Amino acid sequence: MNADVNGRILVFTGDGKGKTTAALGLAFRAAGHGLRACVIQFIKARKDTGEMKAAERLGGNLEIIPMGAGFVTTPGGTESDRARAREALERAWEKMRDCDLLVLDEIHCAIEAGLVGLADVLDLLEHRPPGLHVVLTGRNAPQELVDLADTATNMTNLRHAGEHGTPAVRGIEF
Repeated sequence: MNADVNGRILVFTGDGKGKTTAALGLAFRAAGHGLRACVIQFIKARKDTGEMKAAERLGGNLEIIPMGAGFVTTPGGTESDRARAREALERAWEKMRDCDLLVLDEIHCAIEAGLVGLADVLDLLEHRPPGLHVVLTGRNAPQELVDLADTATNMTNLRHAGEHGTPAVRGIEF
């Protein structure tokens, strides 16, 4: 970790496609420069995605950890959903000690669904090591995270294939 560089906080939010894709692009870029990147997925559960396969080929500089159980369909989620999210947040505390870039994928959704508390995420950000860059993704980012971010991007949906009945395509959506 480069403690001489101020770690950045980046927020990718909005109703458009590309939040996780942008975060993964940063993670792959960091890994390409020899930095250690870790992506913790708070909602997603799939282990057969293109990004998982590509990360394996990088040889260790990029770790992707899917910890969710898929989309949360009940308000507040189930006890299992909340337990998984708590475990993912605990893993983030562990991983931030030995990586240069930490992606909290779909963290905004986990906050909005009541799976993790905003105060807990703010605490993690406040106590991150010097030089650690953190990317937070998901729809409906809390204003507090947007205000804290060095860079905040709102992805706006102009058109999405899924709205027209087109199924997800391997290599594009997963």
